[in-house]
Amino acid sequence: MSESLELFRQRFPETQVFVKNPRRLYLTIPRGKITAAAKFLHQERGMRLSICTGIDTREGFEILYHFSEDKTGILFTLKVFLPKDNPQIESQGAWFPAAQWIEREMNELLGINFIGHPNLAPLLTPDHDWEPDRYPLRRDYERRNEAHER
Repeated sequence: MSESLELFRQRFPETQVFVKNPRRLYLTIPRGKITAAAKFLHQERGMRLSICTGIDTREGFEILYHFSEDKTGILFTLKVFLPKDNPQIESQGAWFPAAQWIEREMNELLGINFIGHPNLAPLLTPDHDWEPDRYPLRRDYERRNEAHER
């Protein structure tokens, strides 16, 4: 077992661990622990944030923060579930600039509110005619042929 995983489990005993393979670990944590867990991996274990992912599932939203432990080649993924009726989580961009752009994208495309984010301004959708509460990566997004509407 990886030293970082063992230390993580000691610090966050409520974590559910899924070992996909020896170099791919998924650590499911409560949303209230995301900042402490991310700071542990980055600040205490020296891991870098590779990317973040947001997914709209049938059960709710999954937010995945992928951290790379370059010295071992192991990818640690912090996995947090958010309910559909309360899609919000503490922003990591408030203390970790590397997370700011991807959190902005997840806010814009999935409607996830990142509490404490320094700037959730849209990046991809047109600001002059985009309807609020329209999130193109949500399962319930109604696709339209926008070319025929004009």
